[in-house]
Amino acid sequence: MIGKTLWERRLHQRGSASAVAVTEDRVVVHERHTRLVCLDRYDGSVRWDVPLGTWPRAVVVAGDRCLVLAQDTDQLSCLDLTTGAVLWRAGLPPYSGHVVATAETVIVGGWRGYTPMAAFNLKDGRPLWRTQRPTATVLPLPWDGGVLSGSGSETWLIDPHDGRELGRWRLPEPLADTDHRPAFTLVDPDRCLMPCGPRSVVAIQLSSGLADQFFRHDADLLASAAEFTGGVVWLRERRAGYLTVNPDDGSKLWNVDVRQPLVSGVVRDGEGFVVVSEGGVLFRLRSDGHVLEGCSSVTRVAALRDLGAGEMIMVTKGTLRVITVHPRKE
Repeated sequence: MIGKTLWERRLHQRGSASAVAVTEDRVVVHERHTRLVCLDRYDGSVRWDVPLGTWPRAVVVAGDRCLVLAQDTDQLSCLDLTTGAVLWRAGLPPYSGHVVATAETVIVGGWRGYTPMAAFNLKDGRPLWRTQRPTATVLPLPWDGGVLSGSGSETWLIDPHDGRELGRWRLPEPLADTDHRPAFTLVDPDRCLMPCGPRSVVAIQLSSGLADQFFRHDADLLASAAEFTGGVVWLRERRAGYLTVNPDDGSKLWNVDVRQPLVSGVVRDGEGFVVVSEGGVLFRLRSDGHVLEGCSSVTRVAALRDLGAGEMIMVTKGTLRVITVHPRKE
């Protein structure tokens, strides 16, 4: 066996990667159609359980705040992470999506270009600014005190406090449409990767303002952000596994093809890694991507996240499961 279940929580609905947020000692998850639950990270015990709304487009933790955007309320809710009490709510236009938080602000909107982007004070919900018209962007990312957004063949960095533009990059290919999934990946403080076109990954640099092709594949890639785990860039191929790339020069390292689709999430396992298929099979990988062993875990998996210290959290068809990885026996 690759891992042992430490605790498991029934969600009473299909699990979703966008409806889970993890901190050092807490897990916040949407369950039972309209409830938001905060669990102890180590034993799964309930810290609070509150009514919230249906199928959240985002659950984001920022410091001692938990931000939730439910689909049936057209409101952004800010909860106290310790107690679950509602601290403030902000009304939003219908079909709002994307939530990103910095130390002092929260920015909402831009999903599919349906709504303007708007910013609120994280502490009290006070409106700060909003764009004059609907703005299309992939899921933004906090970066060096700003917030990175992008659409089409451009990305831009804005000041979260007033919305003014701090920088702009022209991309060699249009950004891939990642919908609600992340698009940007920081590989160091000065460099960010993003999927462009069907087969490329582009790197933009903060200090120089340059945008260059980082990697181009000979097959289509999944329209989602690269993962940066264990000093390696992981890219998902469409209807296949992972391929890995050297973050320094963009050269291809190895493929992980287990002949079945893998879900997002790569977990460190000492010098190696653990990945999981959509069908619930865990695979232990050597440091060079070679498959060492596999074992069946559950029926369907939506996402895998590394918790550190040899533990991982798995979002399944109807449960949330925390697993500890067994050391490999030589």
